[in-house]
Amino acid sequence: MRIAVMQPYFLPYAGYFRLMHGVDAFVVYDTVQFPRGGWVHRNRLHGHDGKLAWLTLPLAYAPLHTRIGDIGFHGNGDERWRERIRAFPACRATQGDAALLAEEIAELPPSPIDLLLGTLRTATRILGFDTPFVLASDLALPMDSDRRGNLLAICRALGATKYVNAPGGRVLYDPESFARHGIALQFLPEYRGNATSILQRLSDEAPAAVRREIDGNLT
Repeated sequence: MRIAVMQPYFLPYAGYFRLMHGVDAFVVYDTVQFPRGGWVHRNRLHGHDGKLAWLTLPLAYAPLHTRIGDIGFHGNGDERWRERIRAFPACRATQGDAALLAEEIAELPPSPIDLLLGTLRTATRILGFDTPFVLASDLALPMDSDRRGNLLAICRALGATKYVNAPGGRVLYDPESFARHGIALQFLPEYRGNATSILQRLSDEAPAAVRREIDGNLT
């Protein structure tokens, strides 16, 4: 059993989807603290002037330790969202695969985690991955400040023998500490490619070209 575990990012870059290459399950890590300066609630797209600008989800205020799966939309979120997406041509794509993602974000669902899951699943299908998603919250595991312990608990719950991690995990996790628990820890290499949002990529390029880039960044 080979798994990957990652926070749900909003319309992430192509390198994010490498984690789904060849794994038996992709665990959406919705039980960790919402990172306010990260990529869970925002990404950059080209505006009408061709320059990259932030598209940010209209979130409600939440206490510091709120989990990703528990964040909500602002009470006036629908109106704010319609105004924000008007600034980005890719959000109004009407043709090709980009239109599928544009349709996914056209209206806000009940919660941010619904939007994050919907866009990730749609992008995954467009890119040709069929990896099943597992919500960490559905595993009903106790989570604390021990990052490695939490990941080991997820691996044990799913019967995983290999855990595939993003390159940034090298500074956080030691393969030997996972090996002592019978789990092989694999790090992906640094991504050599375009780091623009997947919505922007699919608006500008064919899915096959993006997939070839992903496949070429596995080693």
